[in-house]
Amino acid sequence: MSLPTRRRVVVTGLGLVSPVGVGTQETWDALVRGDAGIGPITRFDAAAFPARIAGEVKDFDAADFLPHKEIKKSDRFIHLALGAAQFAMDDAGLEVTDGNRRRVGVDIGSGIGGLPVIESVHATLMARGPSRVSPFFIPSQIVNMAAGQVSIRFGAQGPNSAPATACTTGLNAVGDAFRQIQWGHADAMIAGGTEAVVTPLSIAGFGAMRALSTRNHEPEKASRPWDQDRDGFVVGEGAGILVLETLEGARERGARIYCEIVGYGLSGDAYHISAPDPTGDGAARVMRCALEDAGLEPAAIDYINAHGTSTPLGDLAEVRGVKQAFGAHAYKLAMSSTKSATGHLLGAAGGLEAGILALVLAHQTLPPTLNLEHPDAEADLDLVPRHARPAAVEHALTNSFGFGGANGALIMRRWHG
Repeated sequence: MSLPTRRRVVVTGLGLVSPVGVGTQETWDALVRGDAGIGPITRFDAAAFPARIAGEVKDFDAADFLPHKEIKKSDRFIHLALGAAQFAMDDAGLEVTDGNRRRVGVDIGSGIGGLPVIESVHATLMARGPSRVSPFFIPSQIVNMAAGQVSIRFGAQGPNSAPATACTTGLNAVGDAFRQIQWGHADAMIAGGTEAVVTPLSIAGFGAMRALSTRNHEPEKASRPWDQDRDGFVVGEGAGILVLETLEGARERGARIYCEIVGYGLSGDAYHISAPDPTGDGAARVMRCALEDAGLEPAAIDYINAHGTSTPLGDLAEVRGVKQAFGAHAYKLAMSSTKSATGHLLGAAGGLEAGILALVLAHQTLPPTLNLEHPDAEADLDLVPRHARPAAVEHALTNSFGFGGANGALIMRRWHG
């Protein structure tokens, strides 16, 4: 049985809600300026925690996106997804009608889901008993409900899915949505990731793993990918949602096109529950897989938006993977980590960074790696330290790597019209 003819897929809408800005333009402008969105935790009293900093989304009002009576019926990760999806759909100008709704789908994942609600309702259960548990508890926090709520909001009746692949979630959602359109199962998809776990249990859990930065006295400098003084990642929250369409459909309705998605790869480390394969083999294989899917040679890639979390092991594993996948060309391409500004949005990271990659191609500007003052000896690539810069970018790639060895890579091409 032969595979169906692959249809071309383009990005027509972006919705970014991040620690550096509520809105796509706000987020992009902050990244280019070199702003950092990391500061002391305000969601709870973190005085007793080793890590007391996070990338919180400021100035986000859920009431801007859903009725007041509905806000308490769903977790913050759903609110952020609804906000980002509204931004993306408004940006795309895509209308879901009776004529197309069965061909418009949603693929929005979360790495953890509604942990704030789980913590809150558990406290209520322990203090006041089972009769005080809300009937909305389960639908307020399960991982697929961001996708479910977005599909209900817009009336999208096409494929509906919600990956949960740890920190690769958002990228997998965009990549899987790309496949749904490529293979003819949908004509448009609303896709990405969302996460909101700046909570006591989350910060305590990642802290117990010694995964978090404890540079509490300098929060804006705590996320420092590839720097010799990095000491862990910073938990962030937010959502990144993209609207994907067939090229034919986008042209028919005169949509503005950011870029074209041309390649998607997946691989597994099969190495450790939380640590990456230190050789970078899994990272190299997933980038090669995306290149093969796109029909591109390594020399075609001009820029990589790296996973780059600011962990001692992960940063070097990614550099090693890039060197294996790209050979001598690794020293000719540019690579940066926007997590230096936003922190690590976990399941939302891949969605946010796919959106950032689309903006890189649209604006021909590279966002910087902040706080890169003393690069690790192995990190001898062009890592765009500290300042954004203009660049000619025809093809760009973004990586995401998750606990359990889940690796994903996505390649986009500049749109020339």
